[in-house]
Parts: sequence; structure tokens; C-alpha cells
Amino acid sequence: MAPKSLFYTLLSSLTVALAASVPQTDYEVIVVGGGPAGLSVLSGLSRVRRKTALFDSGEYRNSATRNMHDVIGNDGTVPSEFRGLAREQISKYDTATFIDKKINAIQPVSDKVSNTSYFRAQDAEGKEYTARKIILGTGLIDDLPDTPGLHEAWGKGVYWCPWCDGYEHRDQPFGILGALPDVVGSVLEVSTLNKDIIAFVNGTQTPDQEAELAEKYPDWEAQLEAYNVRLENATIESFERIQDGGQVKDRNGTRQIDIFRVHFTNGSAVDRNAFITNYPTKQRSDLPSQLGLAMLGNKIDATTNPGMRTSLPGVFAVGDCNSDNSTNVPHAMFSGKKAAVFAHVEMAKEESNAAIDKRGDFVAMVKETEKRMGNDLEKIYNRARGL
Repeated sequence: MAPKSLFYTLLSSLTVALAASVPQTDYEVIVVGGGPAGLSVLSGLSRVRRKTALFDSGEYRNSATRNMHDVIGNDGTVPSEFRGLAREQISKYDTATFIDKKINAIQPVSDKVSNTSYFRAQDAEGKEYTARKIILGTGLIDDLPDTPGLHEAWGKGVYWCPWCDGYEHRDQPFGILGALPDVVGSVLEVSTLNKDIIAFVNGTQTPDQEAELAEKYPDWEAQLEAYNVRLENATIESFERIQDGGQVKDRNGTRQIDIFRVHFTNGSAVDRNAFITNYPTKQRSDLPSQLGLAMLGNKIDATTNPGMRTSLPGVFAVGDCNSDNSTNVPHAMFSGKKAAVFAHVEMAKEESNAAIDKRGDFVAMVKETEKRMGNDLEKIYNRARGL
């Protein structure tokens, strides 16, 4: 090999070794979750040409609802149609990849040889993928009681967000479901939408629960009386759908007229058109616990550090699963875009630092190359002489 060629071969090998300070992975970012938050992440990263894979398990918190609302430009859109259009638009970017599989495990990886760290994700079929960053948009599950008929009604006349579904059930006989301490908060949320309200507290009107409510609202009884809210403490046995508001609407089509019959264990029953709920939520995925992420309550802590970052460097959390306590489609898209920006800039800084280190070490690399080349040339010369 000619001395000049040998020089550049050795210099190139050292340069490659130095470039490993930015890990070489399958993707730059893996996004887990195909709802509005995850889609927003993928869109934002695609716009700056970051190679990104979005993994979609097909599970969505709003999949049960008939329509999305309070989403500018998409008011009334069916959630599946929204996701489909988003996918179609994002697919034009050649750095975006959709993988319709569930991610079961994610592990941080530290490569001591190259002094880099990255993540390895495994899907439900055991296939592995690597990425520099992880963004979790894994969502929440509404933890509903096992009361017969309730799960079937969820998202279709029974809901948790008045901004999302309340307007379609305005001026109808209405119900509040959940424990007594949450009743007043719900009344304040729906007070401009419904006037005929019964709070079904399902046996939770006890002295302890009243004391807990009084800590938040000392005049709670007067407040309920002012809004003409009746408390019903009987134990609920089941919910029976009498009419489907997806099929029966008012003349203008702006009201969904559901009818439910609430049956109690004492044999009585009462009819209502719609309900707001106060049931707890839980993380849909166990990935946060696998990764040991810090939590605030039952949410991933993504507010202590800026940019939707979690307690584990390189991992972000967006949408309902994170701790900023805003759960709706516009928020999910906002948080996804924010994480995309911060992740992109974070990677760009890493790349910049690697490039600076590379230039700083260039002289040392040349000297090392010359040293190695000199030794190799001596061996070549001796072989040519037959020594």
C-alpha cells in the first residue's frame, strides 16, 4: 500500500472511532404511542429530518368516543379519521416510519468503548430496535368500576371531559358519577351546560367523605343547593341504555340524545341523558416503571425538568401520561411538538460537541497516524529486503 494511502486509511479509522461519540442506532428517536401526542412528535421531528419510528399498539384513550371536540379545524372529527389523516400527511416525510406493534420493553444501554449511551426497545414479537432518544406517549386508562353497563356506555353519553363531550348533552337531565368529595368540582365545570343535575355518589356520602369535601369547599351544601343539585347516595346496581345518542339527535344534529336508566340495589331506578365521571386513571403502559421514571402521583414526572424531559436522560413523556395535568387533544399535540423541539436541539448539541471534540483531537490523530504509519512502513521495507 502506498504511504499516502496508508496514511489516510489509518487516519480514517481513528476518525470513525472518534465519531462513535454519537451512537449509531437504527433510529434517532423512537416514539411509543400513536395518539395525538405521538403523532405530533413524529411530525415535528420529521420536519427537521430526524430519523424517527413511531410504534402504535392501536390502543387510544379516546377510541370509545364518537367525535373529537374543541380541536380547532377538527371539531366533530371521528378520532380514527383524525389519526388516519395525520398518518397520511406525515408519511410524505422520508425520515418518518410507522410500526404498528406494541413495545413491551425498553432498556438504556451504555457503551463504554465508545463512551456513548442509547436505548434498546423490544416489540411484542421480540424484535429489537435502537434509538438515541425515547419519547413516551403511552397515555392513561380510565379506571372504571365494573358496574354492568358502564363500560359499554363509556364515551357515548358517559364522559369525563365537559369540553370534549359536554356541549352535545347540554340542557339535558344530567348525572355526576363518582365519590362525594369530587361533586362540587364537577358541578362548577358543567354549570353552564346543565341545570337538572343529580350526583350519584354511590354510598360515599359518609361523615368522613363530607369532611373531606368541606376541606375543599367549606360551603359545599349551600353551593349544591344554589345549583339545585340533588345527592343520590343509593348503591348503583347497573346502567341500562334506553336510547343511543349516536343515532338519535336533535333537529340540528348538535345534540346527542342518549337515555340511560340507573338501577339501584334497593330496587328503584332513575333516568338520565348523560353523565360526567370522577373516576381515577392509571398508566396504560408499564414502560415508565420498567425505566424507573420518577412519578408525580400516577403521572410520569415531566415537569421538574424542562422540555417534557423525564428523570431519565434521553427519555421524554408527552400527552396524558405526563404530569402537567392537562388532558385533551390540543394539549397532547402541544406537548408532542415541545418534546420534538427539545429532543432535536438536544441531539444537535450532542452532534456539535462531537464535532468540536473531533477538530480538537485532529492534530493528535495526525501524529498518532504518522507514528503508526512509520512503524508499518518500516515493516514493509524490511519485508521487501527479505529480512
